[in-house]
Amino acid sequence: MHGVILGTFCLGFGLVLAVTDRITKKDITLRAMEDRQTSLSQVIPERIHDNNLVKDTVVMKDSRNREITVYRARMKGKLTGVAFEISGTGYGGEIMLMLGVDPDGRLLGVRVLSHHETPGLGDRIETKKSNWILQFTGLSLGNPPPQRWKVKKDGGQFDSFAGATITPRAVVLAIRNGLEFFAANKASLTGRKQ
Repeated sequence: MHGVILGTFCLGFGLVLAVTDRITKKDITLRAMEDRQTSLSQVIPERIHDNNLVKDTVVMKDSRNREITVYRARMKGKLTGVAFEISGTGYGGEIMLMLGVDPDGRLLGVRVLSHHETPGLGDRIETKKSNWILQFTGLSLGNPPPQRWKVKKDGGQFDSFAGATITPRAVVLAIRNGLEFFAANKASLTGRKQ
């Protein structure tokens, strides 16, 4: 008897969860698209495209065979930039970033999408906490040279935060890796030779 009651109870909750999932799926998808558009607008300036970035995409594989969705910015049909997600491993785990790159390989912008870094210390990678992440705009794989894409403590060009070197180290490495991904795929992304 108890088994029947428990089974009925579980079945009822299962149905409630299934119905709730079905009802909220569209809203969740819409919110995810809005979040993506907001992130893209921070790394691809509005003035350089007249297309819908979320709908103009291509999926590519990186050097570790992971799929990367590349969002393409176009003005009157001509490619003006691309954006894609990159990640690094910080003190608190994975740091997700959105990177915008122009066809010549210069950074249009970098923003943090998510992280688990220490509040008040590693979270200074967020624009609402510090302007540290803004220093990368306009840089490229050759400016500075690849060997200088490190924090100063490691012989590179970029400052870290007092007491938090791991987080900036992870972000700088991730951005450099993102620029290397772009350079390796430049011809197929932009239609231009290296």
